[in-house]
Amino acid sequence: MRGKLKIIAGVVWVAVFLSIIFVLYSFSNNRKSNLKDEYTGGIDGKGTKLSGYIKDFLFSEKLEEEEKVVTKQQVVQEESAVIDVVEKVSPAVVSIVVKTTDFDFFSGLSTYEGGIGTGFIVDSKGIIVTNSHVVDNPNGEYSIVLKDGRNFKVDKIHLDENSDLAILEISARGLPVVELGDSNDIKVGQKAIAIGNALGQFSNTVTVGVISGIARELQASGGFGDVNTYEDVIQTDAALNPGNSGGPLLNIAGQVVGVNVATTYNADNISFAIPVNTLKPILEGFRKEGRIVKPYIGVSYQMITKEMSVLNNLPEGAYIAGVISESPADKAGLSRGDIIKKYNDKELTGKNTLSKYISASKVGDKIDLIVDRDGKDISITVTLGESPQNSQ
Repeated sequence: MRGKLKIIAGVVWVAVFLSIIFVLYSFSNNRKSNLKDEYTGGIDGKGTKLSGYIKDFLFSEKLEEEEKVVTKQQVVQEESAVIDVVEKVSPAVVSIVVKTTDFDFFSGLSTYEGGIGTGFIVDSKGIIVTNSHVVDNPNGEYSIVLKDGRNFKVDKIHLDENSDLAILEISARGLPVVELGDSNDIKVGQKAIAIGNALGQFSNTVTVGVISGIARELQASGGFGDVNTYEDVIQTDAALNPGNSGGPLLNIAGQVVGVNVATTYNADNISFAIPVNTLKPILEGFRKEGRIVKPYIGVSYQMITKEMSVLNNLPEGAYIAGVISESPADKAGLSRGDIIKKYNDKELTGKNTLSKYISASKVGDKIDLIVDRDGKDISITVTLGESPQNSQ
């Protein structure tokens, strides 16, 4: 009798155990189905609210895997976008080579030939843009090298030293060209891509960074000892080296938004580019006239920013440090020590400089100036002339 009772009890316990397993299995499947409904909206489109504990217990590993996949996709997409830009633009980026011949009393004639900078093609008929400081040696013989290895002699050089831009002409047709963007649309933090002839020997070097700042004013070095003052330039952390000067700074769409001018004097990892909108009117005038035609007023000046005006009790504007003899400014009566406050009713500030307004004007334009002279405002009208030619 006792043996039979033990057998019955054992059967009961096995049945209870199997029932518990079945209930837990059913519970788990129902919760998974409900959670799936929550992600997809459920049958009624409203979804099911679950406790955070059950959700984490059942799907935490799956969510982590999905997040990893999404992150990987974003990285791949970003890298793919940069690669697309490089493949699109690189054929239109050129290395600039200079050949010079020197005479030494002891060794006689010596010839040097090497990379000196970068440029980019803006017209398929052989028009190239670079920095003026890259090609300003009148004794140098310049040539350009395309990505495919073809070499062309530079026939003519047009310099605009004030903006540190130059236009080169070569005898070639059917060349690949870059697309010019709008530097007024750039935002701090957006992706920036630089292509150039790093150190004058590593052609089509690519570096990537972001736009770190806009509307900067500074003294900068091209890396070979030349120092220039720039206004309204773009700051980037994309690495630039000697030899990158004159190359394009690009946005993620592959459009040129700046012309690289290398790095700040006595600074590391801070690079700058001339906004492409500074180039556009110069290029437009060149295409019409076959030469660089720029408006010219004939003064040297220092901008008095808002901070400087407060500290020195001076009006904000352009302080005239010097007036060139027989220039439009001289003929109009501007004098050293004058402070130009307004240009055709537009106030001059640290960001809206005199050169910026002049660059947007045309030769022959009559400009009404409001000038502070010895603490009193006077009106002066100046007719802009044509900037002296700089060609080789």
